[in-house]
Amino acid sequence: MSNEGSIPATGGVIEARPLRIGDVAPDFQARTTKGEIRLSDFRGRWLLFFSHPADFTPVCTSEFMALAKAQDRFDALDCALLGLSVDSLYAHLAWLETIYERFGVEIPFPLVEDPSMAVCRAYGMLDQTAQDSATVRACYVIDPDGIVRAVMWYPMSVGRSVEELLRLVEALRRSAGNAVMTPEGWVPGGDVVRPVPTTQAGVRKAAGECWFYNSVPDTGRTR
Repeated sequence: MSNEGSIPATGGVIEARPLRIGDVAPDFQARTTKGEIRLSDFRGRWLLFFSHPADFTPVCTSEFMALAKAQDRFDALDCALLGLSVDSLYAHLAWLETIYERFGVEIPFPLVEDPSMAVCRAYGMLDQTAQDSATVRACYVIDPDGIVRAVMWYPMSVGRSVEELLRLVEALRRSAGNAVMTPEGWVPGGDVVRPVPTTQAGVRKAAGECWFYNSVPDTGRTR
């Protein structure tokens, strides 16, 4: 397998700018609560890769339980889930066992350990000089080819909306290939918009009420 975009095997701190939409997601190999994985193992599927500040924290616990309950909905979109924090594998295991024991919720997706903060820094989740993960609550939607298609950041005190994450993945799948785009608040079955013409001839041929905003019923299928 090519090492293009990979995190160095040393796991040391590397100088990297935050990832942007359109970047290749850096590959890495790490221990998780479901065994050792490589990010590239998820090629061929969509992937929601997300980090959280720390185990045994209230906001993160609420997110993990909500994501676990929505696992089948992500599966229906052919989208895998992969979590990460700088806590050790043993802390992860203890936290997930506690969630199961106290709330009866099984966490079905892998949780990556990143005690060296190498992955966090390679993805731009942390400043290169940060000594802890207090600012980390990031999401990356990665397409089946390993390309970052969306980036979302939240502060430590605000939990993410699982419904919005599902909507985002569905919208990215529907707009893949740029045949149509999804407008504000789009949900499956809602109207889509056509791309704006890029030539004068295209503008004059454009159908609809307005050449730069052409909303049409969605007769296609989610990709």
